[in-house]
Amino acid sequence: MLVLTAACYQDGRVPLTVYSPHDRPLLELIEERFEAAHPDIDMRWLDMGSQEVLDRLRFENPNPVADVWFGGPTTIFSRGVAEGVLDPSSPSWGGAVDSAGIGPEGRFWPLYRTPAAISFNSNLVPLDSAPADWDDLLAPRWHDEILIRDPVASGTMRAIWGLIIYRGIAATGDTAQGMAWLRRLDGQTRSYALNPAILDQKLARGEGTVSIWNLPDILIAQARGLPFAYNFPSSGTVVIDDAIGIVRGAKERAAAETFMEFVGSVDMQILTAERNWRLPARHDLPLERVPSWVADVERRMVTAEMDWELLAAKGAEWMRYWDQRVRGTGSATP
Repeated sequence: MLVLTAACYQDGRVPLTVYSPHDRPLLELIEERFEAAHPDIDMRWLDMGSQEVLDRLRFENPNPVADVWFGGPTTIFSRGVAEGVLDPSSPSWGGAVDSAGIGPEGRFWPLYRTPAAISFNSNLVPLDSAPADWDDLLAPRWHDEILIRDPVASGTMRAIWGLIIYRGIAATGDTAQGMAWLRRLDGQTRSYALNPAILDQKLARGEGTVSIWNLPDILIAQARGLPFAYNFPSSGTVVIDDAIGIVRGAKERAAAETFMEFVGSVDMQILTAERNWRLPARHDLPLERVPSWVADVERRMVTAEMDWELLAAKGAEWMRYWDQRVRGTGSATP
């Protein structure tokens, strides 16, 4: 990183370091367009899981390397706020997004919305028999057929697990019902994939036929020709606000603010929807420019009630319990 930074200064450009869990095609597109619009800035990105970003920022907090944290659920950004790794900011587009997704003192801002969906291999599972709701995943026919992205490292899976646990809390007042449901799902699960690429490979090869994952990645896989289809859970799904924030003590604060303005602009919100299947967080986009798939998603998707503050406060504790007491102990029967 120090060598890259020195090289940037030697060619006269300002080095902007971005940590992100986003996929490479999205990051490459944004790098290309951002550097074309701002030739005085050199964008350098490092892609890793959402939890890994937080862990790295926490470790580097006394002497930050990154300037921008780009991508991840607002729940994990809230943990970043609590641990002091983010600074306030105020992008000009901030009034065009849902205020519920904005961090305290503007320390993070929602950029995209990421719904969770039940995905399946369409060559092996007919649409009319695919799971249509969360509880369908517990049916005997899906025993040893389910593939799951490892939840410990994934912000998406933490949000899905949080929804399941929150449903149980809303019904009974504690976490036991949700953990029991997750234990049954564990009994149905063939394997936990270490990263999204492995998850795609296993599902495409038919090593499992059903999964749970985020909509953008499912749509990207479809566009690559993989035999994937999806259903939104009929009882409601979790819709994650995917955020961006400026790292506390960022060495290139001005460049970080310029980047935040750029990625939240109308043109980039529309371009990433067209090219990278990102559901925009802005609600002021010209309807005639928004891709048709966005309207289709809005029509089909039911958003579940979710207590995001509770998940931010208790999510790490729930995941530790699941990892230590639930993973690998599942039974397909109640």
